[in-house]
Amino acid sequence: MAKVKYYYDPDSLSYRKIETKKGKKIRNLALFFTAAAIAGAMGAIILLNLNIINTPKELALERENKQLKLNFQLLNKDMSQLEEVVSYLEDKDNNIYRVYFEADPIPDNQRTAGFGGVNRYSNLEGYDNSEMIIEARTRMDILKKRISIQSKSLDEIVHLAEDKEEFLEKIPAIQPVRNEDLKRMASGYGWRSDPFTKARKFHYGMDFSAKTGTPIYATGDGVVARADNRATGFGNHIRIDHGYGYLSIYAHLSKYNVRKGQKVKRGDIIGYVGNTGRSRGPHLHYEVWKDDERINPMNFYYGSLTEEEFDAMLKASSLENQSLD
Repeated sequence: MAKVKYYYDPDSLSYRKIETKKGKKIRNLALFFTAAAIAGAMGAIILLNLNIINTPKELALERENKQLKLNFQLLNKDMSQLEEVVSYLEDKDNNIYRVYFEADPIPDNQRTAGFGGVNRYSNLEGYDNSEMIIEARTRMDILKKRISIQSKSLDEIVHLAEDKEEFLEKIPAIQPVRNEDLKRMASGYGWRSDPFTKARKFHYGMDFSAKTGTPIYATGDGVVARADNRATGFGNHIRIDHGYGYLSIYAHLSKYNVRKGQKVKRGDIIGYVGNTGRSRGPHLHYEVWKDDERINPMNFYYGSLTEEEFDAMLKASSLENQSLD
């Protein structure tokens, strides 16, 4: 119940009841609510500008922004782990794979180079988090480039490995006469005494002394280029073209076990020891050629000799004795 208000009337020396006119009361109420609305609006504007409180939309955007920053942190962590893995692969690629297959290493500045020219990320500028976004995008692009380069390098290594496997099968790699069939390794590569003239002469192959009819083995895969007796001093001889510039010669044979144009595999019997041509006794004269030059066959026995057998063979072949042809 509203309180009744009085005022003192000095004329009548008594208290009289205050009568509020209805229109005035309504006007006072209107003024009060107007002032309250203005004060509320001003307070809201001040609070919003001071960032003391946020609208629901702003709160939602703030949560979304925090989530995006968290996702960027996780992305950067994942990229760091990928960069470590790629760096490990690049190191093995340069220092093991490419070295083994005789390929030039890929320079680090080529693997990790950025992108020159126009600004690739101009469309990402002008935002609150532009710097963070551009940094992440740059790292990702460089990482993608490194992975692409590494992928191409591994494709090259696979191709080289396949070629290397074929190469290793073809080049001469075993002794043409088995140790158990040998009488002795009669003469090696180098200066020797000619058995006919006794003059000092360079011997371009190795002589293996063995009984007539002892099997002779192809030292690597290849194609028989010649099987005849039309080479001066060699008598019956065989030449095998191994590819990659390699050729092997087997001379003074008693008979052939292959013909010209025939494909042979390492370890196939291609002929038998004899004493034909310019020879002082039954033996095999064996030569290895590379790019039309004769080289020391001692470098091509890694596929059939133990370390001790190789050392013994090396010692015997280095003696400057008399050759058999």
